[in-house]
Amino acid sequence: MKTYQLSHTDLQVSRIGYGCLAIGRKWGDIDTDEARRNTTHVIETSLSGGINFFDHADIYADGRSEELIGDVLRQDPSLRERMVIQSKCGVRFEGSPDKISPSRYDFSHEHIVASAEASLRRLGIEQLDILLLHRPDPLMEPDEVARAFDDLRCMGKVRYFGVSNFSASQMALLQRGLDQPLVVNQLEISLLHHHLINEGVAVNQTGYAHVGTGGTLDYCRLHGIRVQPWTPLARGRMIEPFADASETVQAVARQIASYADAYGTSKEAVALGWLLRHPAGLQPIVGTTNLQRIADCCKADAIELSREEWYTLFNAARGKPVP
Repeated sequence: MKTYQLSHTDLQVSRIGYGCLAIGRKWGDIDTDEARRNTTHVIETSLSGGINFFDHADIYADGRSEELIGDVLRQDPSLRERMVIQSKCGVRFEGSPDKISPSRYDFSHEHIVASAEASLRRLGIEQLDILLLHRPDPLMEPDEVARAFDDLRCMGKVRYFGVSNFSASQMALLQRGLDQPLVVNQLEISLLHHHLINEGVAVNQTGYAHVGTGGTLDYCRLHGIRVQPWTPLARGRMIEPFADASETVQAVARQIASYADAYGTSKEAVALGWLLRHPAGLQPIVGTTNLQRIADCCKADAIELSREEWYTLFNAARGKPVP
């Protein structure tokens, strides 16, 4: 698989990344040894397909996802050399640490540092390649975040930093206090959630307002911030649409299937290929635990949609031609 050089870093990352959320959730109630075997199969299948980038968060299955990956790495430490590992922090659930605590975001110095250290313990590694702030905190103090980032970097616990679900203005505000550049923004993007892309052709059009887009994709391109689409396959809705799916979803699914037949590839490859064709150099994060589907996703690296094919899919997703 071809790779990207992450700006402002020495990291070469696969064009497609693997999201580890489902590992802990999918296998949360089964025997630990079986869960470890399944996790090993996922890692091996991903690596054999060219994926070297693995995305975590401290809240994924309450840390179970990181623990399972950590178990595999303890069994075979050599795997760490083949993996770029990213995690996220900042989301706190209701009832933590006590019953009266609400759901909230927490970008305090104490929480960022403690979360990163807890992720390292669960993963059984000494250093995260990248740490992201998971969702914007309205109480964010850029200087306090900067102090946490600086401490983690100076202690050798995190190499680089980024964000997830941040708008352009939120990134600009945070960057003002940082000594190091943000290198990643993880955002929901797919053919069925295309607002960040669509805003570029819907300028001054009525009926296309979507909260928070506001030049976010352009900002990332201008500042060398790698955009990582999460849920890039829209949870499979355009691969195998439900019987009661909307006409738009069905139209997208039909077009994807048509191109998959024409290219002799998987439907997953076409849907991800639409994202990979974008000049921003998007890095989709896929999260299936189905080994065949992981392999089918990796096939996206081998195709490049034409401009006409890209717009045909885009127009189907929009429900009408571009203006």
